[in-house]
Amino acid sequence: MANAERVFAALTDPTRRAVFERLRSGPRSVGEIANVLPVSRPAVSQHLRVLKDAGLVTERREGTRRLYRIDPDGLAALRDYFDDFWNEALAAFKAAAESEGSKQ
Repeated sequence: MANAERVFAALTDPTRRAVFERLRSGPRSVGEIANVLPVSRPAVSQHLRVLKDAGLVTERREGTRRLYRIDPDGLAALRDYFDDFWNEALAAFKAAAESEGSKQ
């Protein structure tokens, strides 16, 4: 995952994670997100920009509003990253267990 650092940096901020989590149930406007969080609309817009730059969120215009949603491609890349990480960790654990077992 080429932009893993940007993705992880984007998700380290608790408010940004809350913004991201609000999008789990579907597309939302900045105002809809800001109404349920203790931050201003401009702050939500800034958080969404960071999430968009990290490839986690997309936007589309609907009239005068912009609707934001989770980018399935960005989420798939993040999942692939963790799948690879987990597979490598399990392979290393298996190798260590087999090595330990052959010593006995």
